[in-house]
Amino acid sequence: MAAPVAGADNACIANPMEQCMPFQFRGLAPQPFKALFVEDDATLAARGILRVRADDDSSYPCRVSLLPARTGEELLLLSFEHQPAHSPYRASGPIFVRRDADPAAFTPGEVPALVAARLLSVRAYDSADHIVSAEVVEGRDIGPLIDTLFADTAVAYLHIHYARRGCFACRVDRVQ
Repeated sequence: MAAPVAGADNACIANPMEQCMPFQFRGLAPQPFKALFVEDDATLAARGILRVRADDDSSYPCRVSLLPARTGEELLLLSFEHQPAHSPYRASGPIFVRRDADPAAFTPGEVPALVAARLLSVRAYDSADHIVSAEVVEGRDIGPLIDTLFADTAVAYLHIHYARRGCFACRVDRVQ
């Protein structure tokens, strides 16, 4: 479910005369995580992975579906290499993945409610996977910031992080 967000209606699609770039939020592919859910807790722990149950409806953001886990839902908490590029910006960090999560399905210009509700760190990367710009923004204001960052032709893609804990949230790409 998406939230109404400034700039998220993507006037680029509705009005081609607008000077902005359509964008697409992308969650992680579910396939690499599916086999982990059948492992026992000792095997997971040996790999630095924790099986957890959500104890509320807002503190466990799934990086596959870009939806929050519901109270009682099973998740894995694991380290994930979200920036695997061979560059100085190679990075990994903790993420939550819900069992049987469906891949995120948002239309171009649509901002996930999970993203809109948080303080964000937005990192703009070029085609060499180097950071060329970065900003901190309230999620409700991310649409115009994405338009501004993608107005720079050097920006190839964006990584969104939850600013308070610093965890990777998702990727944003230009819509071609």
